[in-house]
Amino acid sequence: MQQLTLLLFERMGLLLLITFILTRLPQFRYLLDRRMDWKTGVTFSLFFGLVSIGGTYSGVTVGPGGIDSSILAVSLDPGEAMADSALIGIVMAGLLGGVAVGTGAGILSGVHALWMGGMTGMAEVWSTPIIGLLAGLVARFFAEERVIAPVKALFISVFAPILQMGVILIVHESSPAAIEMVNIIGVPMVIANSIGVGVFVTMILAALREEERAAASETQRALHIAEMALPYLKQGLTFQTAEATAYILRRELRASAVAVTDTEEILAHVGIGTKRHVPGERIRTELSRKAIESGDIQIARVKEQIQPHHPSLGAAIIVPFRSGGQVAGLIKLYYQSVRQIRPVEEAFAKGLSKLISIQLDIAMAEQLRDLMKDAELKALQAQINPHFLFNTLNAIVTLIRVNPDAARRVTVQLGSYMRMNLTMTQSPLVPLYKELEHLHTYLGIVKIRFEEQLAITCVCDPGLESVSIPPSTLQPLVENSINHGLKGKTDRGEIRVELRRSGDVVIVTVDDNGSGFSAPLLDKLGDSPADGSESTGLGIYNVNRRLINLFGPAARLRLTNPPEGGARIAFTIPYQADERRETIDEGHDS
Repeated sequence: MQQLTLLLFERMGLLLLITFILTRLPQFRYLLDRRMDWKTGVTFSLFFGLVSIGGTYSGVTVGPGGIDSSILAVSLDPGEAMADSALIGIVMAGLLGGVAVGTGAGILSGVHALWMGGMTGMAEVWSTPIIGLLAGLVARFFAEERVIAPVKALFISVFAPILQMGVILIVHESSPAAIEMVNIIGVPMVIANSIGVGVFVTMILAALREEERAAASETQRALHIAEMALPYLKQGLTFQTAEATAYILRRELRASAVAVTDTEEILAHVGIGTKRHVPGERIRTELSRKAIESGDIQIARVKEQIQPHHPSLGAAIIVPFRSGGQVAGLIKLYYQSVRQIRPVEEAFAKGLSKLISIQLDIAMAEQLRDLMKDAELKALQAQINPHFLFNTLNAIVTLIRVNPDAARRVTVQLGSYMRMNLTMTQSPLVPLYKELEHLHTYLGIVKIRFEEQLAITCVCDPGLESVSIPPSTLQPLVENSINHGLKGKTDRGEIRVELRRSGDVVIVTVDDNGSGFSAPLLDKLGDSPADGSESTGLGIYNVNRRLINLFGPAARLRLTNPPEGGARIAFTIPYQADERRETIDEGHDS
């Protein structure tokens, strides 16, 4: 028994060598991922059946004359049997492929055993399909595991030879010859087949871990390269950005040469053959055109496909990348020999293509969002309250008759106000001193209309002159207080504008002594233009939108009715001081 067990282990080494080669085949992943169809099932039933047959031929012949250690026995005499490792293939077929693959492999192995003859031939016709079926059923209990654990597989496979020995005894009705044969081959086959299955599974798991480590490494490398190249590609495909990208790719990929193109011409080529590939030269190779049209990676495996080619460049990977769903250009990775293009290079090229395409789409989305935000800001900034314009023009018409000098001053101030409004809307942010000049120009116009009925005070902490603020922010808030907060007030109206620094922010408040905001308006004013006769709310809404878009939700307007009466609008903007300082009056009364 000991001699037979050692012989089985020696012969099993050949089977495990085949297994090792098997785990390196890409097609083997279909079983591991359980992506089975009838074609795949038939293919792997045949494959594992052949593995089982190979295990039979590498077995040891046992007969009345003792053990025959010769290999590749073609047929067996009626009194002989084969102690082999054929059950490894059948058990693995069931564990990896399921019921159909396990049963199919078992039928093929059983038919071969019947053809060889011997004492166990008829018994194996029945036992091997049953073993494959049971292994497939057991695999369903471990469906959540990609590959069953080696210890579990070893334990399960112990029962396969035991079942086969039982069928042998049943077929031969427990004859003395059958009992003696089972005593000789039973234990060695249990040990050899169970350990073989455990080793088989261990090799598969090792191959998977190696593949996962390689995939993680390549993914990390692709991300690293994409991050370095993206800042240049985001600027657009120019000769300068393409050249910088090509240098990065050649250094990181250790390719013989790298070229970057758009859909029409070569933008950069670095490495071997640089003098032969001039930036601005039209794309001429058929594979490059095919890559642009199809959007698929192309591989040039012969020098004739690289035109104009360099004697030192024998192969290339042509990687298209997309922007906005359309192919935007190509990255060509040149190598001296086609042997340098391994499957890992092809997989990396596919990953790099997807990463760059995704990053370019994200960059385009960011640009579109910025453009939309900029367009929205300009539209909001360009809005002028028509009522203010109409009221000012009516005041000028009235003053022309009663006070021509005052009418002339108001006309000049209105012109200055309009000119400043147009100039300031060209930028999303302006220095605070310009915003205060704009406010003072507006107040100069308002003073003519309301004379002594209104007092406006503006207080600003020193050192805030160059703080950035959206243009036309203060004027609409003051205008809202005049037209709506003080509406219907019989005594003197007062408005106070304060700008105070508090740490890293500037707190801006606009207070009036009017009737305050109504309860319904407090909930929605600033978030949407209010309807009704109380207030249009458009000016406050526009200011709030611009503050949020430029500085975030923390800068939004806060509307309250203070306990002492009136209304208050407050907001904060970041404090960003520079060396520039200009004088602002600390107070202004009108």
